[in-house]
Amino acid sequence: MIVGLLDIAAGVFPRFRHSRIHAVAEVLPVFGPFAAALAISAGVLLLLLAHGLKRRKRRAWRAAMVLLPAGAAAQFLYRHSIPGVVIAAVLFALLLRHQGEFKALPDPRSRWKALANFVLMSAGSIGLGLLIVNVHPNKVVGNPGLYEQITHVVYGLFGFEGPVDYAGQVSWTVGYSLGALGMLTALTTMYLAFRPEHPAARLTADDEGKLRELLAKHGGRDSLGHFALRRDKAVVFSPSGKAAVTYRVVSGVMLASGDPIGDVEAWPGAIERFMEEAKAHSWTPAVMGCSETGGEVWTRETGLDALELGDEAIVDVKDFSLSGRAMRNVRQMVKRIERNGYTTKVRRVSELTEAELEQVRGAAEAWRGTDTERGFSMALGRVGDPGDGDCFIATAHRIEEGDTSPFGDLKAVLHFVPWGTDGMSLELMRRDRAADPGMNELLIVASLEAAPGLKIEKVSLNFAMFRSALARGEKIGAGPVLRMWRGLLVFLSRWFQIESLYKFNAKFRPRWEPRFVVFRTTRDLPRIGFAAMQAEGFVTLALPRLFASRRRPKPVRTCTHTHMATVPKQTEREVQAA
Repeated sequence: MIVGLLDIAAGVFPRFRHSRIHAVAEVLPVFGPFAAALAISAGVLLLLLAHGLKRRKRRAWRAAMVLLPAGAAAQFLYRHSIPGVVIAAVLFALLLRHQGEFKALPDPRSRWKALANFVLMSAGSIGLGLLIVNVHPNKVVGNPGLYEQITHVVYGLFGFEGPVDYAGQVSWTVGYSLGALGMLTALTTMYLAFRPEHPAARLTADDEGKLRELLAKHGGRDSLGHFALRRDKAVVFSPSGKAAVTYRVVSGVMLASGDPIGDVEAWPGAIERFMEEAKAHSWTPAVMGCSETGGEVWTRETGLDALELGDEAIVDVKDFSLSGRAMRNVRQMVKRIERNGYTTKVRRVSELTEAELEQVRGAAEAWRGTDTERGFSMALGRVGDPGDGDCFIATAHRIEEGDTSPFGDLKAVLHFVPWGTDGMSLELMRRDRAADPGMNELLIVASLEAAPGLKIEKVSLNFAMFRSALARGEKIGAGPVLRMWRGLLVFLSRWFQIESLYKFNAKFRPRWEPRFVVFRTTRDLPRIGFAAMQAEGFVTLALPRLFASRRRPKPVRTCTHTHMATVPKQTEREVQAA
């Protein structure tokens, strides 16, 4: 990065010493401006490569081995800068000596990077262009204003002469430099747009079959195991094939979710393959939402660290009852809704007809509150797939006269995935916002009451982020630090509903199972957090809602659903506390 900045400075700022090279430049007017443009170009490209070099990318190393000599030569020819040449030579020698360390393979990439490059390069070129235009104040003819300067920069980026004029050869230098910036913007954007895509790995049919076999044997160990079957994840298997880790690569972070799948004895082999893959691509390894056992194995086998992220609410069916003072509010709400004419059905997906499945899919899509499907670590991302016949669907219905809803009497949907042979894990909650409040409570209670008939003994509800801090912070005797931390979480709940989600889960008197994030170093946490938000769908490159709404018709009798902006489970289990 330093060498890149030196190259840019050498090309931008006027020469401050004379030499024989400068005398040659006086005879050959194009010589100096060309060297200045080359120095700027090399500097900008080295800045773009700095992140890749830091991550030991092989292609970044190859490009740097070409750009370093080019930038050094341009500095010497235009500025006769010995220090700049020496620094570039030292870095070149170091990179050459340690070339064996630059083995990282390319990241998954898409066409979006071309658009991002165009926006960033255009903004950077205009800013740098204004600097180039203004570093020759003694050579400027007249007194051009900011508008004329910006116009001159924009014209120069396209290779045309602008309204600002200079005395002597400065016009050549400014023109060549601006033209080089415009050419770099165009060429890098075209390269990113037309190079072959390396899309993120997807779960193949063979991989999915192997994972289903592992889940059939060991799926009861982790309530999140079934979410490994998301088809936008990739997978690595242990050498024995008895364990696997699923993941997605987001912004250079190799993001796994939940515990490894399969036999615990084979977990270390799958984890080792995961870490090898991360090292081969220079990805940052991270795990979101693993259990305490999973966290212990990850930290023991890899030397990574773990941090408690929150708690998962799990209800034991045999202990659940609506009786008692603690369940009074839920009991009254459910009875009131039932008196209003709502009925419920809880069935396996395989028991629904194709027409019913289409109705549920359409409702789930229409009642989604955002333009993009959210969820990654604790969401399956599909409903009614032929391979998911063992999933569960709970629906609420009410027949109304004059109802014009395209989904008939359907008013709310819950979708559960299997958790071994005797459990199920909540994956999705959607409801018609025109229906009576309390649809979520109604269907959860209906699912828990129907569970014995479905041979279900335990039900995993939502994930409550920082649940323990909220619970301890409101008790008598909590210290000032804990109270301050709880106050911050309550404040953030205005946007992310952290507290309301915890209180909603607590209504059903669950037991709480801690979940952890596993990471390499503390400084990686912001990057991991941002990657998790991207994976969960909170940071996207989708069109703004103003334009997206024109492309998707508004559903009848619905309104925007509130999403829980907490990592990870509630992203697809959209819960609105009544």
